[in-house]
Amino acid sequence: MQQIKTSFDFEKPIADLVQQIEKVKQVADKTKVDMSATLEELDGKLNETTQSLYNNLTGWNKVQMSRHPDRPQTLDYISMICDDFIELHGDRTVKDDKAIVGGFATINGQTVMVIGHQKGKNTKERQFHNFGMANPEGYRKALRLMRLAEKFNKPVISLIDTMGAYPGLEAEERGQGEAIARNLLEMSILRVPIICVIVGEGASGGALGIGIGDKVYMLAHTWYSVISPESCSSILWRSWDFKEKAAECLKLTSDDMFGNKLIDGIIPEPLGGAHQNPELMAQTLKDYIIKDLASLGKLKTDKLIEQRIEKFCAMGVVNE
Repeated sequence: MQQIKTSFDFEKPIADLVQQIEKVKQVADKTKVDMSATLEELDGKLNETTQSLYNNLTGWNKVQMSRHPDRPQTLDYISMICDDFIELHGDRTVKDDKAIVGGFATINGQTVMVIGHQKGKNTKERQFHNFGMANPEGYRKALRLMRLAEKFNKPVISLIDTMGAYPGLEAEERGQGEAIARNLLEMSILRVPIICVIVGEGASGGALGIGIGDKVYMLAHTWYSVISPESCSSILWRSWDFKEKAAECLKLTSDDMFGNKLIDGIIPEPLGGAHQNPELMAQTLKDYIIKDLASLGKLKTDKLIEQRIEKFCAMGVVNE
């Protein structure tokens, strides 16, 4: 099986077994003793432990997985999925918000508009992209690009990965709430297909600001919620110490969201998470996008908008 790179405390059982296997191999090399039976047993145990662990992750475990520093981000997916990409900048009012990137791209010969959050991989990149937390001009840039896609009748692909919209004073002064609300309205009636995928964190209005679509998917080890577990814990218990409990109470995992009919599907990740095999993850995502572009492209525009609005209006309805 593929070697799993471990990073988190809950992955310790895997790391311990890998260490045992390495020790047995070293002993076999030094003593020239046949240890194949022992290695086969340990490999079987490693495979069983790995499958069991990743199939039974808690809510907090999935939050940790979604934040892995090596996890693919929007620009990674664009480079692996798209044949070409022309980035477009600015909201034509304030500035170019680097937390949201977007532009025209070609996927399997079809032109699309790709928009998504970009966090950055190292300290310098994260500062440049503001940790993926967009200001109002970021959401207005996204809306400008969506309208451009509508003008040329091109589908929109939205990749979501943010800790939330930027909460700074200047963001509020420039109308953070209005910018997100405007996007919700405009995306609900956009006259082209929209496919949204949560590829990492999906926190609050920051995620929802580019999250209204005909198809909304989550990768298996991601989360989508009105608030992060840490913030929820600090509000309810005045401490971050209860973040694991908060993660369970929020029902923020892909399984929870699909069970509550808030998303359209779950895209499986490679064993151990998207960061273990980014190329396989990108190919899986590409297959889903190509399939949905074909099916959504067959619908008439009015029917497309009607179905989109009905889907979101049905959420949260209680039948007594």
